[in-house]
Amino acid sequence: MTPTEPKPKPRRRFAAIRASFLTGLVVILPIGLTAWLIWTVAGWVDGWVLPLVPHELRPEHYIGVNLRGIGVLIFLLFTLVVGWFAKGFFGRALLRLGEAIVNRMPVVRSVYSGIKQIAETVFSQGEEKFDRACIIEYPRPGVKAMAFVSARTKGEIARLADNPEDPLIAVFMPTTPNPTSGFLMFVPQSQITYLDMPIEDAAKLIISAGLVYPSEKEQPQTR
Repeated sequence: MTPTEPKPKPRRRFAAIRASFLTGLVVILPIGLTAWLIWTVAGWVDGWVLPLVPHELRPEHYIGVNLRGIGVLIFLLFTLVVGWFAKGFFGRALLRLGEAIVNRMPVVRSVYSGIKQIAETVFSQGEEKFDRACIIEYPRPGVKAMAFVSARTKGEIARLADNPEDPLIAVFMPTTPNPTSGFLMFVPQSQITYLDMPIEDAAKLIISAGLVYPSEKEQPQTR
């Protein structure tokens, strides 16, 4: 009698099924979450924008179908037109008139000025902001933490530097896994280690709690 081959154990079969299932999750989960996020954001924007558009100008009035994302397109076109108009002479004059009226309203003035400063800081095109990732020592010497370089300090904060030749740099250290919250710190430039990795890779590293590392850059081969 020839010896028969041993049958695979059920445990091995279960491990193979589990590995295939996890591989499927790795493939499906990013695609599904991305599609869900885009779909949700588009619906949220549509819910804000479309009620402001007359019913006669909406696409569903002519085709009978509510197309998700039309509100996003209308918002982008409207923002583009407003930006183009604000750059002109009449746009700047109208903007100054509106700000003069807002500055006479006590509560509205504070809210408007705060939001305007934040928007100008985040969307400013004149200076580079949050353009580099860095490493600082936090919360004690010897422990490293990742942060984003914001900008060089100015005014009263800049004068607090111990050494004028070592200026204070504003850095934002985000929290994991929510990078929208974090700590603003003013660190001497000599104590900042700048990283070569892009901002996108640094954000992935923070959000994943250190699980997703960027790939190493290929070093040029020397002969």
